[in-house]
Amino acid sequence: MNQRIAPIASVAQEQAQQAQPVAQAPGATVRLTAAQALVRYLAAQRVACEDGSGRTEPLFGGVFAIFGHGNVAGLGEALYQYRHELPTLRAHNEQAMAHSAIAYAKAHFRRRMMAVTTSIGPGATNLVTAAALAHVNRLPVLLLPGDIFVSREPDPVLQQIEDLQDGGLSANDALKPVSRYFDRIVHPAQLLSALPRALRVLTDAALCGPVTLALPQDVQATAWDYPASFFTPRLVTFHAPAPVQTEIDAAVTQLLRAKRPLIVAGGGVLYSRAAPQLQAFAAAHGTPVVETQAGKGALAWDDPLNAGAIGVTGSPAANALASDADCVLAVGTRLQDFTTGSNSLFANARVVSVNANGFDTLKLNSVAVQADAKLALAALDEALVNWRAEADWSANALQLANDWRTSVERLTHAAQDRNCLPYDADVIGAVQRSSSRSYTEDIVVCAAGTLPAELHKLWRAGQPGAYHVEYGYSCMGYEIAGGLGAKLARPDREVIVMVGDGSYLMMNSEIATSVMLGAKLIIVVLDNRGYGCINRLQQAVGGAPFNNLFEDCAQGPLGAPRIDFASHARSLGAQAEHVANVAELEAALQRARAASRTYLISIDTDPARTTEDGGWWWEVAVPEVSPRAAVRDARERYDGKLAERGGRVTQATMKPSPHSADDAEDDTPSNA
Repeated sequence: MNQRIAPIASVAQEQAQQAQPVAQAPGATVRLTAAQALVRYLAAQRVACEDGSGRTEPLFGGVFAIFGHGNVAGLGEALYQYRHELPTLRAHNEQAMAHSAIAYAKAHFRRRMMAVTTSIGPGATNLVTAAALAHVNRLPVLLLPGDIFVSREPDPVLQQIEDLQDGGLSANDALKPVSRYFDRIVHPAQLLSALPRALRVLTDAALCGPVTLALPQDVQATAWDYPASFFTPRLVTFHAPAPVQTEIDAAVTQLLRAKRPLIVAGGGVLYSRAAPQLQAFAAAHGTPVVETQAGKGALAWDDPLNAGAIGVTGSPAANALASDADCVLAVGTRLQDFTTGSNSLFANARVVSVNANGFDTLKLNSVAVQADAKLALAALDEALVNWRAEADWSANALQLANDWRTSVERLTHAAQDRNCLPYDADVIGAVQRSSSRSYTEDIVVCAAGTLPAELHKLWRAGQPGAYHVEYGYSCMGYEIAGGLGAKLARPDREVIVMVGDGSYLMMNSEIATSVMLGAKLIIVVLDNRGYGCINRLQQAVGGAPFNNLFEDCAQGPLGAPRIDFASHARSLGAQAEHVANVAELEAALQRARAASRTYLISIDTDPARTTEDGGWWWEVAVPEVSPRAAVRDARERYDGKLAERGGRVTQATMKPSPHSADDAEDDTPSNA
C-alpha cells in the first residue's frame, strides 16, 4: 500500500499537540514484546519546542529502517504498530541512513535525534563507519541492529558470524569500540535499565555519542509484562556540567596574565547555545575569535572580532593571531590536529580549555574547565569584568579580520577574470551569490576532501547552524546523506550539499530517498575527475601522482569513464544539469532554488588549484627511506618542521608554501 507521509517536522508537531500523559493505576502492567516496548518508550520521550512556545515535541524525529530477517518480524512489526507516534523512513544504504540521522541531530544542536535499525550481518556492520563518525563528533544517534538468536537453537543463522573462540560474539561486537554505550538485550526486562541508560548518554553533553542496543531477533519477539508507567510521556532534561569554582579561578588567574588573548570557538559553543554569550564576551574583553570546523557559525562572519577559520585550513588572520597569542581560551573544541596545526600553532600560548567532556580539557597541558560552554563563559565574564586585552592587540585583530573579509570577497569573485577551469573558491562564490539570504538562511553541507578547507576559509556563515561540515571524522560519503538529515531537521531552510566527484561516487543513493520524502536538496558536484585532494597531498610528501586522479590509475582498454553525474541524478528521480562555467552555474542555481525537488548541478573543476591564502603546517609522516629523491627531500623538510615545532614557532616558519608543488606543507585536508 502506497502511503504519502508529511514531513517529519509536521508529524512531530501534530503529535506533540495530541500527546497527553495518561494516568496509570499503581502496579498496572502492559504485555508487550521487547520490540513494542522499545518503540513505545522512544515515542514517549518529549522535548520542549525550540520556539519557546511552551509546547513539546518528540525527542526522536523518527527511525530510519532497512529491514531484513533480523529486524523485520520483531522491530518491523512494532514500528508499523506505532508508525503514527514514531515515523519510520526507508533508506537505501545503512551507513548513509545513519549519517542522515546524525546530521539531523547536528542540525538540531543535539536537542533532537533519530534512531536507526538494520538486520544482522552486513546491515549491522555497515553502521560501524557512521558510529565512528558520531563518536568522534560527539553527536547522538541510537543504533538498533538486529542480532543472532539468544537461544542459539537455529545456529548458524543467515549472516551469522561464528567466532570459534567466543560463542557469545556477533557482528555487532564490532560496534563496541565506536559506541559510547553498548548493550545486548538478551531478555525483555533488560529494557527497563538499558533504555534510561541509553537516553542519559544521548542527552548528556559530557557523554554524548552513539548508543548501540543490539537486539537478538528472538528477544525482539518475546513478550513480557512491563510497568505501564514506563511508557508515560516525559519531558527530557539535557545534562551539562556546571563549572567548578576552583577551575574557574584557575582559568581567571591565567587570563588575567594575558595581554594577547584569543578565543577558539568549537562545536560545543553551538551545542550549548552559547553563541550570544561568546559574542558578548569577545566584545566586552576586546578578544578576537577564531573558529574550528565544528564551531564555524558560532560568531557571524561579519562580526568585527571574527578572524575566521583556524589551523591547517585557517585564514591568515586567524593563524597570525594564534601564533602570537599568549593565551588561548579554547571553548568547546577537542583540539584535533587540524585546529592546532599538529600541536604547533599554539606553541607560544598557554591554553585554557573549556569543554563539557573532561577528556577534551586535558589536551595541550591546558588549564582545564570541565563545564558547559554557556555556563563557563558566563562565570568567566563575571569574574573578568574589568579585564581587557591590550588595546594594540585588539586593534590589530580588528584590522586583520577586516583585511581577511576583503580577501574573501576578492577570492570568491575572481572567476570572471580567468579563462580556465574554475576551482572550489569560484564555485563557493557562485553559490553564495545565488541568494541574497544565503548568509543567514542557507545551510551548506560538506565533509571530506578539498572542499572543507575552502569552505572553512571562505563560506560566510551568518548564524549558528548555517555551516554543516563533518570534519571530525572527514568521512567521504557523508555529504548527500548528511544533507538529507539536515533538511529533515530544517525543512524551511535551503540545504546546499557541496560534494566532490569522489565522495559522490562513494555514496549517492540517498538522492532517491530525498525525492521519495520530498526533502529537497540542492547538490553541487565539483568534478575534478578523481581524488584531487589526496593527489596533491601525495605529491606534497614526495610521492608520484598515483592511483588518485583517473589519469594516473590502472585502466583497461576502454580507459577511464567519463561520468555524467546529471544523468545519474535524474535516474534517481532528481532534476539535474551539467554546466560549463561559473556564469552557467549561477543561472542553474536560480533554477535549482525555484525547483520543488532535489536538484543536482555538476561542473568540471581544476584538480590542482587551491586557495593560497592562509593554512598552517600539518604533520604527515614521510618515509625515512625511499629510492625517490622527491621523498627524501620531503623527509628532510619534515624533519626540519619537527625541529621547528620543538623551538619557538612563528607564522613565518610554519606557514605552508603555496607555490611549490612538492612542498611538504600542503595546506589542503585529506580524507585520511
